[in-house]
Amino acid sequence: MVNSAETMLVSRIKDEAAKLGFAACGIAPAADDPVRSARLEQWLADGQHGSMEWMETRFEHRKGPQSLWPEAQSVIALGMSYAPAADPLALAAATDRARISVYAQGADYHDVVKRALKALARWIVAEVPGAEVKVFVDTAPVMEKPLGEVAGIGWQGKHTNLVSRSHGSWLFLGAIYTTLDLPPDAPHADRCGSCTACQTACPTNAFPAPYRLDARRCVSYLTIEHKGPIPHEFRTALGNRIYGCDDCLAVCPWNSFASTAATNKAFLPRAELAAPRLAELLALDDAAFRALFAGSPIKRIGRDRFVRNCLYAAGNSGDAALMGAVQRLLGDPDPAVADGASWALDRLAEAQIVTGPVP
Repeated sequence: MVNSAETMLVSRIKDEAAKLGFAACGIAPAADDPVRSARLEQWLADGQHGSMEWMETRFEHRKGPQSLWPEAQSVIALGMSYAPAADPLALAAATDRARISVYAQGADYHDVVKRALKALARWIVAEVPGAEVKVFVDTAPVMEKPLGEVAGIGWQGKHTNLVSRSHGSWLFLGAIYTTLDLPPDAPHADRCGSCTACQTACPTNAFPAPYRLDARRCVSYLTIEHKGPIPHEFRTALGNRIYGCDDCLAVCPWNSFASTAATNKAFLPRAELAAPRLAELLALDDAAFRALFAGSPIKRIGRDRFVRNCLYAAGNSGDAALMGAVQRLLGDPDPAVADGASWALDRLAEAQIVTGPVP
C-alpha cells in the first residue's frame, strides 16, 4: 500500500518543480531495465553511435540508474519546454540564411536545466533530512528518454526522442536520482500509432527502422559531434542547416498541442541566431565566434567545425554573392574548413554555369 505521506511528498515535489520552470515531472523506479540496456548494447555493437566513444566507454553506468548509483531507489524525471513560436522549417528555402536548431537559439540548456535541478534537489533535502540526491542533465551516463517514458511524462517516439501529449517533441530532459522510495507514476503508452511523419522527413535517411536512429547519418550528429570533413554523400542533404536539425521533431503531429506559454523564457531565440546571414557567419574568426556564442551550446563545437558547416550551407545556396567569403577560406589553417571551402566554391561555380551569371 502506498504511504499517504509519500504520495503527498510527490505532489509537493511536482509543485516545486513547476515553480522552478519544469513543464513535466514524473517518478520512475530506479531499478535497471534489462530490456533497455540490451537495446543500447545492440545499438553500440552495430556502431550506430558513430564517434561518440563516451556512449561506449560508460555503457556499464548507462545501463540503468542503479548501475550508476546502487543506492538510488527512485528517479524524478523532469522536462523543461522549449516549444518554438515560429516554424522551425520556415527558413529551408532562404539561401542567404542559415538554420540553427531551435534548442540552440537561446541560452545553454545544460546551465538552465541543471540550475533548476539543483534548486529542486536542495528543496528535497531540506524537506526530507537524510535524503540523498544526485542531479543529471545530458552529459552524464543517464538514459533520460527511456526514464521519462517510464515516469509517464511522455514516450519515446519513432524519431527516438521523447514525445509529450502536452508539449510535443520540445522538452529538455533532466533527472534527479534519490535514495527516497517514492511511489512511481504509470509508464506512458506509445501514441505514435501508424504515423511515419518523422521517418519520411529525415533528409539523410537516418532511421533504419522506426524507433531506431543511425547517428552516423543524422544531421545533428554530423554538424555537432562529427569531427573533420563531413562525408560527401551527406553534404547536399544538409541544405542550410549549420547546427543540428529539427525536421523530425518539427513534423510531429503532437506539436499541435504544445503551447509556447509553457516555454521557459531562457530558451527564447536570440535575434542574431534566429535567422543568421551566412555571409556574416563565414567571416567569423575564433574570437568573434566565442563572443557571438557566449552562453550558447554552440560554443562547444568551436569555430572551425562551425565554419565548416557554414561552408556546406554556402555551397548548397547557389548564391554567387557568397563566393568571395568562401574564397577567403580556401587557405584556412583547419583542413576541414579548407576542404569545405573548396567544395563550396565548386558547387557555387557549377550553379552559375547552370543558371548563368548574375546580371
